[in-house]
Amino acid sequence: MTVPMPDGMKSLRVAAAAFAALIALFGGVAVAQEFPFGAHLQPYADGVLKPKGKQKALDRDVAAFYAKWKSAYLRPGCGAGQYFIKADTFTGATVVSEGQGYGMLVIAMMAGEEPDAQAIFDGLYRYYLAHPSKVDPDLMAWAQDDQCRDIMGGDSATDGDLDAAYALLLAHKQWGSDGALNYLAGAKRVMKAMMASNVVKRTKLTNLGDWVTLGQSKYSFASRSSDWMLGHFRAFAKKGSKTWNDVLGATQKVAGRLQTVYAPGTGLLPDFVIDTDTTARPAPKGFLEGETDGSYGYNACRDPWRFGVDAALSGDKASTKIARKISAWARKKTGNKPSKLRDGYALDGSPLVEYQSMAFVAPFSVAATVDPGAQKWLDALWTSMVETAPEGYYPDSIRLLSMIAVSRNWLAP
Repeated sequence: MTVPMPDGMKSLRVAAAAFAALIALFGGVAVAQEFPFGAHLQPYADGVLKPKGKQKALDRDVAAFYAKWKSAYLRPGCGAGQYFIKADTFTGATVVSEGQGYGMLVIAMMAGEEPDAQAIFDGLYRYYLAHPSKVDPDLMAWAQDDQCRDIMGGDSATDGDLDAAYALLLAHKQWGSDGALNYLAGAKRVMKAMMASNVVKRTKLTNLGDWVTLGQSKYSFASRSSDWMLGHFRAFAKKGSKTWNDVLGATQKVAGRLQTVYAPGTGLLPDFVIDTDTTARPAPKGFLEGETDGSYGYNACRDPWRFGVDAALSGDKASTKIARKISAWARKKTGNKPSKLRDGYALDGSPLVEYQSMAFVAPFSVAATVDPGAQKWLDALWTSMVETAPEGYYPDSIRLLSMIAVSRNWLAP
């Protein structure tokens, strides 16, 4: 859906652009953002739900949690002008490319609420640039220790670079690319590298990282469902290679088939998918990370957010169908009570554990926005996200990004 921009809004944006140009001309470093948090200039598709209550109250809830997230996880990098997101991961890494991607997304969309957004974004991007993958140097090495030294192989993980490229497109949208860092050129460089190193030509699906060598390992035709960022692929097709449209279509087709064949009653997707060159299926236990590799675990828990936000902004029927199926199962399973959600499920909906975190709870809120019968469920999820105390880097980052999406503050390039 395209919403015409009122003449008054056009005048404001022209004035903002002129002001930014004057700042740049006279040597300042601040540039006014074009899409400030809370302005809601990004249209969502018709019929998308949002939590009850006034919009300003929703925005305040997001801003309040952003302040907690920033205080807990944003840290100065080891190089001049750098920042990183401190990731308390089970691997022992202090920084992961996934976290840098999350941080770049958050800061680009919180600009305006965050007065130093461009400086922080630039610092996160400088850190990203300072840690090139040893395989494809236009991608980021996925893990660093507390001294900012690359560890655990020095190669890439697909999700971090996908989010970083999308965030760079948002930065170009917010501030332009005429400053010290050319965001648009950077985004195009990463998109090109991902097409070469992270998209399997035969399947048009994303792989696990640039370390995968086609035809030489069991990982050659494997994919991680949480890397299926449909809104990103849609944006990359507009701003880069049209082949990303093929990635979008192939991903939707495989996700839909997995739901139909392996999770007809739940719509849940597995952490890892194998045999994508023939007949895609859930990975077996212990395929890469552990016992839940073929289940709805700590990777796939992000799927309702990734599919849901694409459906909410684009109105795409295939993305909407996938997100709705997951949402409908979740609200039926819990009776609209988020407290009954658990951190992990078999694809048939059987819980794997008896505890929960926001890593699993929050993404369901994004899928709920495109589920017509989910208003009560969405309201309950929002209350849970607002009232639950911070839990750690991973669940808190997922919660914040889900809150940005659900409150209608998500941006598309």
